[in-house]
Amino acid sequence: MLKNWLKIAFINYRKNWLSTVINILGLSVGLCVFLLIYIHWQDEKSYEQWVPNKENIYFVENGNASFGIMSSSSYPEIFVSKEKFSEIEDGLVYNEWGKQKLTVGGNSAYVSGSVSIDSFFKFFPFEKVAGNYQNALSDNGKIALSEKTAKTLFGDDYQDAIGKSVKTDSDDKIYVVSAIYKLPENNTVFKPDFIHRNPYMEESKDQWTNYNYNGFLRLKPGTDIKTLEQKLSKQMQEQDEISSKKWGYALDKKNPAMVYLTPLSKMKLDSRSSGINKGDKKSIMILLGLSVLILALSGINLINLKTAQASQRAKEVGVRKVVGSTKSSLVLQFLMETFLICLVAYMVAFAMVELFLPSYNQFLDKEIKLNDPRLFLYTGLLLILFSLISGLIPALYLSNFKPINTLKGNFARSRQGVWLRNSILTLQLIISSFFIICSLIIHTQVSYMMNKDLGFQGDQAIQIYFKKTNWENGFNFKKYQRLKAEMARIPGVTDVTGSVNSLGSGTANGSVVKLATDTTKTVQTMLGGIDENFLKFYKIKFLSGRDLNWKKASDTINGAVVNETFAGKLGYNPKTALGKEFFTGWDGKKKYQILGVVKDVNYSGVNQPVEPIVYFNYDRNWVKNNMSNLQIKISGNDIKGTLENIKEFWTTKAEPGYPYDYEFVDKQFAKTFEKFQKQQTLFTTLNIVVLVIALLGLFALSSLLIEQKLKDVAIKKTLGADEKTIVWDLTKRFLLICVIAVLISMPFGYYAMNEWLKDFAYRIDMPVWPYVLSLFLLLILTFVVVSFKAYRATKINLVKYLKYE
Repeated sequence: MLKNWLKIAFINYRKNWLSTVINILGLSVGLCVFLLIYIHWQDEKSYEQWVPNKENIYFVENGNASFGIMSSSSYPEIFVSKEKFSEIEDGLVYNEWGKQKLTVGGNSAYVSGSVSIDSFFKFFPFEKVAGNYQNALSDNGKIALSEKTAKTLFGDDYQDAIGKSVKTDSDDKIYVVSAIYKLPENNTVFKPDFIHRNPYMEESKDQWTNYNYNGFLRLKPGTDIKTLEQKLSKQMQEQDEISSKKWGYALDKKNPAMVYLTPLSKMKLDSRSSGINKGDKKSIMILLGLSVLILALSGINLINLKTAQASQRAKEVGVRKVVGSTKSSLVLQFLMETFLICLVAYMVAFAMVELFLPSYNQFLDKEIKLNDPRLFLYTGLLLILFSLISGLIPALYLSNFKPINTLKGNFARSRQGVWLRNSILTLQLIISSFFIICSLIIHTQVSYMMNKDLGFQGDQAIQIYFKKTNWENGFNFKKYQRLKAEMARIPGVTDVTGSVNSLGSGTANGSVVKLATDTTKTVQTMLGGIDENFLKFYKIKFLSGRDLNWKKASDTINGAVVNETFAGKLGYNPKTALGKEFFTGWDGKKKYQILGVVKDVNYSGVNQPVEPIVYFNYDRNWVKNNMSNLQIKISGNDIKGTLENIKEFWTTKAEPGYPYDYEFVDKQFAKTFEKFQKQQTLFTTLNIVVLVIALLGLFALSSLLIEQKLKDVAIKKTLGADEKTIVWDLTKRFLLICVIAVLISMPFGYYAMNEWLKDFAYRIDMPVWPYVLSLFLLLILTFVVVSFKAYRATKINLVKYLKYE
């Protein structure tokens, strides 16, 4: 019996070779897209799964009215809570510390490190290579090295490095190696090449609102997380109340401080804040949902083509029922035929995944490997489920034929057959229209971001970070002044400036500002310490007032330029804000006066709102110690030559022995919406895949249906109908289905895109034209695909189809 079924299956595959190829191709592409996105999702979910007792470790996040939800915590929040609340077994603070050069004798390593405390290895027990984790980070003089760093510094005898000295470039301090560890091969956000204590940690023990650390808590099993969050939140609200009375600012009672606990195993995707190297869960889930739609579209093609072939197999079913075949055996036979197509598509899909995975990894900047055996198990189950769902409908449909009707040849005009095919075709076109609408709106939003006025001109300007020094005594701002003076003498350099904040990297160092005449008016602002020529360097437009005059002591001591958002937060427009005085949280009781208001400059990316900022002379307070970059404008006459001159100066005089790294400011800012450009690329690719699958399916379906009407075409031609009339008669039903499908897809597209646009502080108004364009585009494509086959039908041999009439 099975042998007979296989013979029948391959005869039908060969007879309908076009629809068979289209089914396999559509299913392969759909499954390939699904697998690529699925393994990306699984890869993101696998972070920190290697950590023992991960189910009891929680990442601490803080939320307040001024900053929103932050990924940082304060030192006392973690360790006072540990002593105060019995549910907490232990606490940990951790920070990435950037790159430093470690030196041992003549060997050096320029590596990324972190700062933490002794409990780090209790939370994250990296494999120990040498030393002892007990008290490995108990004081400021100890350092733990990764195996790779230790090898670079100490050579083959690196395991004997315990107790030996390592010098850091950040503070010229000598550290003693206390432990050597091996970084986990599993996915993790914790990959420090070295770890030592933060030298300022002791100063933070009483600073409840100094949110400078990533905090973690290990809780007792069975802890009620919601209850503990409420306790921690109440504690932070009490501390905010104390701080507001001390510094004299009003609290937002409607938005009190809140503390959130996120499980370590879900931190990568489910952090409420920006987390630690947080993944983009929303985009992944959207893409995963869209890949399921593509897979469903492939299944719809299969169902539609199988039901369209019904008239060809109606007599076969009728004869088999007459000779005694049961309905269940017919269903099993048709399911087997569908399973064989799905199995071939499954194997082709995995071959495509292997082919495209390197490019996909490069696109995502990841190293995903196809080596998880569970993937084959899950996809195997998916194959069986998909085969059942996509095969059961046509199988039941075909097995329900009545022998008396099929043997008379009346089935081709069955209303049930027409209704089922039309319904499935409509669903197919709904999905296609949905993708077109979404793709057009995403493209429009990304284009809007890329072309938005950012408030500055960063062309032909590069930024170079220099190494900060002297941790104990403050960073050496004189290094900035020296480098600026020497850089200005390089041929081709037209201007040099600097600032505390970097365009494209966001703002830092926030503080509360109070209006001098009404201290109830406060605004959380960013500190914009800048050099004398910064605003002119970037041609930032003044809306009112003037720039700071470095020759006037009053300007450089207490003069300020603010952005329009700052003025608006205090209730002023650019003109009425001039002359107003305010107190700051960074300069005690000294008043600053607003001398000018500039247009908003976007530091963090156009998907984020512009923050209030105060620009002032960087050399008048502690902010000068945070100057860490040079911003250099170069002549357009010989850009390449100028860059070579800068490189030679930097590597030989400025910072010899360190990697030379620079970036054009406009390209650096472009990275802030790189994520959305990738979304645009992915969605456009998926849109093309959907259209190809849908149009191939439409072509195959229309071919089968038109072939069933060739006798009608022959009769119409005989009666004198012209080609245009015949083509229109064969095409109009498909066009009507297309219009209905687009109208149904519009509300779904509107809802999906409205939700997506909520992520952007600066967004387009929902346009109408993508909905109209999707209608016309699908109508044109449908007409082209169907009319091609319809036109071919007008060229038939009339005698062949009328000789039996």
